[in-house]
Amino acid sequence: MKRFDRHKTLADYRQQIDQCVKCGACRAHCPVFGEEGRETVVARGKVTLAHALLNGEIEPDPLLSENLSKCLQCGKCVRRCPNLVPVDDIVLAARREIAARRGLSLFGRSLTALLRRPRLMQLLAGSARRAARLLFRRIPQQSGLRLRFPAPFIDRQRSLPAFARQSFRRRHPEFISGRPNRPLVALFTGCMINYLYPQIGEGALQALAALGLNVVIPKEQGCCGLPALSAGDGATASELAARNLRAFSERQPDQIVTLCASCHSGLTRHFRDLGPDYEALAERVIDINALLVSQGLEEILHALPQPVQCPMVTVHTPCHLRNSGLDDPPKQLLAALPTINLVKMNKANACCGLGGTFSVHHYQTSRQLGAIKATAVKESGADLVATACPGCIMQLQDSLDQAGLPQRACHVLELVGEALAKEK
Repeated sequence: MKRFDRHKTLADYRQQIDQCVKCGACRAHCPVFGEEGRETVVARGKVTLAHALLNGEIEPDPLLSENLSKCLQCGKCVRRCPNLVPVDDIVLAARREIAARRGLSLFGRSLTALLRRPRLMQLLAGSARRAARLLFRRIPQQSGLRLRFPAPFIDRQRSLPAFARQSFRRRHPEFISGRPNRPLVALFTGCMINYLYPQIGEGALQALAALGLNVVIPKEQGCCGLPALSAGDGATASELAARNLRAFSERQPDQIVTLCASCHSGLTRHFRDLGPDYEALAERVIDINALLVSQGLEEILHALPQPVQCPMVTVHTPCHLRNSGLDDPPKQLLAALPTINLVKMNKANACCGLGGTFSVHHYQTSRQLGAIKATAVKESGADLVATACPGCIMQLQDSLDQAGLPQRACHVLELVGEALAKEK
C-alpha cells in the first residue's frame, strides 16, 4: 500500500501471541463460536492462525481471510482471558498483514475509497436519498428500508435506515456559542450520525446547550478509522487519523466529545498507537454520556416534569463502551429521565451481532445473534431499546424487523434531547 501505515504490525504482537496457552476459556464467551462451534473462529484458534502466519507456516489465502473475518471485535475473549491476550488487536493486525501481502478485498477497497473521500460520500448519500423510491421498499409499519434489487455486499433482507435529507454537519455552523467562561467542546459526529442519524446529533446539541457549553463542530473531520482497520486497511486508518488530528487541533477544545461507542474506541484506543500527538489528542476524548453525567445533567433531567404516560425503555450496552468501562453513564442519564419508565433486559451486555464489517460478510450469523437480542427486548416489555452506538441501533432495528416486532431502537441522546426540547 502506498500510504503510510502507523499501526503496529503482526510481528509487534509476537510476545502477546506467545502468551496464549490455548486454555480454551474464550470458548464459553465468544458469540461467533456459540453459533458456529468451529475452533478456527474462537479466540485461541485465531491466535494459532496468526502465529502460523507470522512464522510463515501458512499462506494468507482466502480461507485464512475468511476465518479471521469471523470476529465481532466485541472483546469478550480479552476480558475473560487469564493472560489478557489482546486477541482483538491481534486479529486486526493479522488482517492488515494479509492486506499488505495480498491486497484488500473488493469490499475493503470500495469501503476505504469512500472513507478517504468525504465529498464522494456526501454525493453518494444524496444520490441514494433521491433514488430511495426506486432502490428500496419500506417495511410495513416499520421505519427501515429493504433493498428492492441485488446490491453488492448487502443482503437484500437487511433493513437499513434512510439517508438524511441533509447531513448533520451541513445543518449547523462550525461554532455554537454557550455561556461565557464555560468549556469549549468539539463534537466528533462520526459517519453514521452525520449521514444517517442526525437526530442523535440534535439530541447532543440540546444536552450541551442545557449545560451552557460552547461547541465547535469541525467541518474537516473524517471517519474515526475503525471501519478501515476492520477491513485491514491500516494505511487509510492512519490517513484518517492525520485528518482528524488536524481538524481537532485547530481550536484547541477542552474536550473532544464522541456520540458513538465505536468512534470513542477509534479515537482513544486505536489513536494511542500512532505517536505522541495522537496520544495527546486521545487523552482529551470523552464519551458524551460520561461528559453529561460529569457536568451535572442528571440534576437538570430530574427537574423536568413527568408526563401522564411514559414509554417503557430498556438499555443495550455497546461492546466498545463496555470495554472502555463506560457501562454506567448512559443508564444514569436514562434513570434520571422522568419522561420514560426504565426496565431491565436480559443479556443487556451481550453483543448485538453487528461487528462492523462482520455483519456484511457474515449476515446470517449476525442475524442469528441479533435474534437473541430481539427476543430479550420483547421479553423486557419495553417499547424502545436505547443504546449509545448508531451501529448498534441499525443492527437492533434490523433484528426487531426480522422478528416482526413493533419495538424501535434509538439513541440515549434522542430521548434526552426530546425531553429537554419539550421543556424549552
